[in-house]
Amino acid sequence: MTLDPALRFLHIAGVTLWVGGMFFAYVCLRPAAGALLEPPQRLRLWQAVFARFLAWVWVAVALIAISGISMLAGVGFAAAPRHWHAMFGIGLVMIAIFAYVYFGPYGALRRAVDAQDWKAGGAALGRIRQAVGLNLLLGALTIAVATLGRLLA
Repeated sequence: MTLDPALRFLHIAGVTLWVGGMFFAYVCLRPAAGALLEPPQRLRLWQAVFARFLAWVWVAVALIAISGISMLAGVGFAAAPRHWHAMFGIGLVMIAIFAYVYFGPYGALRRAVDAQDWKAGGAALGRIRQAVGLNLLLGALTIAVATLGRLLA
């Protein structure tokens, strides 16, 4: 029995969780929270949302990285199709951006909300928004490469 279907499932499940979550947060939750909530409530909401979502993103990153590297190893890095290499590279950039968000602006957001420093919290949230927007675009690009890559090779 081959592990390939299980690895693909774990890979796609991780991507769905991460990219789908970013889409929901960026396109749906962000505009609604901005329109309905004053800064203190909005920043508290985002702190609570990120506490849950970013924990799940760590799980998604692990699933994606382990399954992706396993599938690459299964065919051999040199023998893997070019679009797999593109996905791997984009994925590494996305993980670096996520780590930046988690260890940088998310920590600043938590500290600002705890101190009720709404100006600093808003600035941290703005940096998170920019990074999530970039990662959402990279995630969409990765999905395009994954699904259309064979056509482009």
